[in-house]
Formats: sequence, C-alpha cells, structure tokens
Amino acid sequence: QVQLMETGGGLVQAGGSLRLSCVASGRTVTGYTMAWFRQGPGKEREFVARITWGANSATYADSVKGRFTISRDNSKNTVYLQMNGLKPEDTAVYSCAVRIYSVTTYDYWGQGTQVTVSS
Repeated sequence: QVQLMETGGGLVQAGGSLRLSCVASGRTVTGYTMAWFRQGPGKEREFVARITWGANSATYADSVKGRFTISRDNSKNTVYLQMNGLKPEDTAVYSCAVRIYSVTTYDYWGQGTQVTVSS
C-alpha cells in the first residue's frame, strides 16, 4: 500500500505562483512514474504532468506547458509541482498519483489539495 499526501495549495492571485508537494509513505516510489492531475469545478479530472522515476523525462499537458514544472526528490519520496503564471482556469483540486502495477493505470491517489486563483 502507498499513501500519498499533497500539501501547498491555497489562494493566489492571477500571475502568482505556488509549489505543491506530494509525499509518499508505506513504500518507496523511487522506481515508479508519478503524476499530477487536477479537477476543476464542474469538470472532469485531467492530466497535468508526469515524471519518470529517474526524473529524466517529464510530460506536460498543453495547458500548463511552460508555466508548470514537475520534479521529484527520490531521497524524500516526494514529487513537486511548481506552478508559475497561474490563471483563474487553473483553479482545481490537484492530486498526485503513482503508477506501480501497470504502465497505463495509476494505482494510488492522494486526497488532493485545493488551488484557487483569483482574477
């Protein structure tokens, strides 16, 4: 079992920045791909970014490319999401996830942290 806990959400003005953290416990996630997803009010959950275990490959949704940066610290079992140039449409609950048993499905999810961007 893996438990994921996100922190760092909050209220920020448009153009501002936030850094989200996701700490894994229960087992190491060093060898696995981790990702961030978000779900805005009245919207479906959508992919934001993912990073491979060696941190040598990151993929982003077009909507956040150039503004968000995903990174990880395997020694801390933690993945980060640096969000710059925030827009009101970035308002959502942000959740992290880890892919362990499948190459296509994320097996464990955190509860999420709320990010609200005011205009």
